[in-house]
Amino acid sequence: MCNVRYLLLLGVLCFSALAGAAPGDSLARAIAQLPLNAPVSVARLYGERPQALWSREHYQQLLLAVEGSAAEGLSPDDYHYRALAATDTPAAQRDVLASDAYLSLAAHFLAGKLDPVSIEVNWTAKGRQRDLVAHLQRAMATQDIGASLRELLPSQPRYQLLKAALQHYRQVDNSGSWPTVADGALLKPGARSPRIAALRARLQRGGDLPYYDAPAEAEVYDAELVAALKRFQRRANLEPDGIVGPATVRELNRSPGDRIEQLRVNLERWRWLPDDLGAKHIRVNIADYQLEVHQGADITDVHDVVVGRTYRQTPVFSATMSYLVLNPWWETPTKLARKDILPKFQADPTLVDRLGYQLLGGDGKVVDHSKIDWRQYSAKHFPFRLRQKPGPSNALGAVKFMFPNAHEVYLHDTPSRELFAKTRRDFSSGCIRVKDPVDLAQWVLAGNGDWPRSRIDSVLALGKETSVNLRQRIPVHLLYWTAVANQEGDGVRFIEDIYERDGRVLAALNQPPARR
Repeated sequence: MCNVRYLLLLGVLCFSALAGAAPGDSLARAIAQLPLNAPVSVARLYGERPQALWSREHYQQLLLAVEGSAAEGLSPDDYHYRALAATDTPAAQRDVLASDAYLSLAAHFLAGKLDPVSIEVNWTAKGRQRDLVAHLQRAMATQDIGASLRELLPSQPRYQLLKAALQHYRQVDNSGSWPTVADGALLKPGARSPRIAALRARLQRGGDLPYYDAPAEAEVYDAELVAALKRFQRRANLEPDGIVGPATVRELNRSPGDRIEQLRVNLERWRWLPDDLGAKHIRVNIADYQLEVHQGADITDVHDVVVGRTYRQTPVFSATMSYLVLNPWWETPTKLARKDILPKFQADPTLVDRLGYQLLGGDGKVVDHSKIDWRQYSAKHFPFRLRQKPGPSNALGAVKFMFPNAHEVYLHDTPSRELFAKTRRDFSSGCIRVKDPVDLAQWVLAGNGDWPRSRIDSVLALGKETSVNLRQRIPVHLLYWTAVANQEGDGVRFIEDIYERDGRVLAALNQPPARR
């Protein structure tokens, strides 16, 4: 099919030599009348006295690049593919459409098809920028059109791994998808069920179970099949309990087409990011409950994290860590104090002392809480501030990492460390709780030079709040990916869209591109 299409396109190119073929007035009319994606850039490219720009060779290269945009999760039809390939498109229109196709495709390779702020309202990462008109002019003068477009794509290795996975799942989809597992009662190790055959075939088709002859008892949920399901569950961020329940069946039955769309969404998210996230930086994948410590090209550590509940979602944004606090006091946010803490104090006033809280009046002075009638207050009427002193019950634990932002979201320790044993970890009120935070503090303070682990431990033992400004500020990126390429290059994990954000991105990707 590709060879036939290539020959057809080559015939079109031979049929029409474009350079110099269209008079200036025809080009001007085309620029003014055609539905262009990048009208401002096209007008600037042609200038006040339009002349045809596209040679036969460059046009051929462009057509192949537009067709190849599907490999990036984009649609060739968004870049005038049909009109460019048609034999009856007037030469002037073809020239203008070629320019518009290049400039809009280049913009989408460089910074994404979508404006990230239209999807993630808190987005603050600065995307990649370039004068694409000048870029096209240089490409026409000095190099291959396709190569000039490819150099605009993200250089991150994980982008390439997701792209390879997209190709794989398209091949799987074209070859007939995979079996589905019927709903039914829980399947536990050792269970017998007619559904076992479909489960075995599904895990084999997905690569979690080697192909082999069915065992003598084909309807028994045996140990080898249990181990394969646990592998699948880990990759899907499900509890790896080896039990086939509703959540596991739902993930097993997602089609290759579903995975294709998930990969397209996450490729787009990568295009929103700058190439340089910082030589030393922190990267949190909210959906995956993981924090990565990046030093140069290496990931030097990975920490499990707890993120915001579905109704108090952790926002997506970038900021710069400027200091950390050892033994922090917790200044309880007003909303949390009124909606979460107040009802607990009303049920058991002794919690105020037991958990180390102080009440502050409007003048900032400590109020004697023993004289407070908690029942007379409500979420709408609570005139006090709450703060919690350092200690084993402090909500921030031993350390908090500060990167000032409008959302008042930061990284911190937690006294509820048992939550890290869970697979799904969306339990916070928006901030990010970090496992082994003192190890992270040691890495963060390494740039200061005078904060070895021994000094950190000594200050923590004193129990006194201590702020430390960073001599080397650290970029922090809170991101959201539901298709995760393993750094080792051994596959892609598809994880639950806990905040249900993929659908919004996919719907926008499937719309015609916005004019820029």
